[in-house]
Amino acid sequence: MSFSSRLPGFYDRPLAERLTILAQAASLDDETRAALAGEAGLSPIQADHMIENAIGVFGLPLGVAVNFQVNGRDVLIPMAIEEPSVVAGASYMARLARQEGGFQAETTAPEMIAQIQVLDVPDLGAARLALLAQRESILAEANQVDPVLQRLGGGARDIEVRPLEETPVGPMLIVHLIYDTRDAMGANAANTAAERLAPRVEAITGGRVHLRILSNLADRRLARSRCRIPAAALAFGDFSGERVRDGIVEAWAFAAVDPYRAATHNKGIMNGVDAVVIATGNDWRAIEAGAHAYAARSGRYTSLSRWSVGEDGALEGSLEMPMAVGTVGGATRVHPTARACLRLMGVTAAHELAEIIVSVGLAQNLAALRALATEGIQRGHMGLHARQVAIAAGAEGALVEAVARRMVVEGTVRPDRAEALVRELSAGDTSSAQGAP
Repeated sequence: MSFSSRLPGFYDRPLAERLTILAQAASLDDETRAALAGEAGLSPIQADHMIENAIGVFGLPLGVAVNFQVNGRDVLIPMAIEEPSVVAGASYMARLARQEGGFQAETTAPEMIAQIQVLDVPDLGAARLALLAQRESILAEANQVDPVLQRLGGGARDIEVRPLEETPVGPMLIVHLIYDTRDAMGANAANTAAERLAPRVEAITGGRVHLRILSNLADRRLARSRCRIPAAALAFGDFSGERVRDGIVEAWAFAAVDPYRAATHNKGIMNGVDAVVIATGNDWRAIEAGAHAYAARSGRYTSLSRWSVGEDGALEGSLEMPMAVGTVGGATRVHPTARACLRLMGVTAAHELAEIIVSVGLAQNLAALRALATEGIQRGHMGLHARQVAIAAGAEGALVEAVARRMVVEGTVRPDRAEALVRELSAGDTSSAQGAP
């Protein structure tokens, strides 16, 4: 697909018109359009085949982040999320990043780690050497698990052996099988390979294999993104570009040294990351676990991103994190809306998806830091949150915006005030109430 993700005024269009604009811009077929609209999404029958004790399906708002350029390609990015301001924030930061070419992203090889825990080993050192001596035959046996994956260029790559001398249950040996899963997330392939190797590992080590399971700390499967924002582009209102830029760097520095701040800082990154992971049917829990473990890899929990001032005064940002996502297998292919979201993005390979997701995480991190460093997080957030409060209070149609606007102006975004305004404005002319202060 060749199109521009820059869609001015997209936010102000009615819901149905937004979908029409997307369909035209991305040349979507009727099936994809229907899935994105929620008309042909996951059915209860399909859900019943996916999990146990299914009783129905659960929906989330599905939005589209615009303005993104990733590695020179414009891309429209679906985001499934209930939190206000995330889609808007990411889209706005992507617009600023376009001035310097958008986001430049890359990934490492799609290698997952399957762990084999070996207990009751007579001699940890000797067992480790014995396993490494038979490395080639061990890898050959692991590759028998999925010959199709091997033909596609994936399969077992290496083994690592880690003796753990002191644990609550005594010494143990941990074998890491490094497994290239290509365009799959790879949990099933890695787990199956680890289970296949268990008897072989026991025979070599003289120990007892216990757990055989992949690790979600996918630190061999990383995604990185970076961007530059000219200082002048950051200016707004009474805030100069230099003031905003320096405030963002100062806010990041807080997260870099303090785990209490870093937890919330990284949560902001995951607001963007998780929304795309969910929309594409990938395992957001695995991504979350890997991200936070990676943030603590030095022994101290810290920021996943980094922000600094470049030599020319521009704001420079980067984000690196594990990104074990797939475009084949699992819910990615079973869920109709997940398939539609991948088509909307024009993504066919896992590395492309990972590069887009990490770029969204960086954009959302910038949006949060910009708000925190200037007018505060609540101003923009509460305007959108007020609509949810208004709906919960019973507002419908034009009354939603009228009630939300009044609460924001008053600075009282609360359920009790929303209920009072619904009663008050319902008794009058809602069309004139929309313009009320």
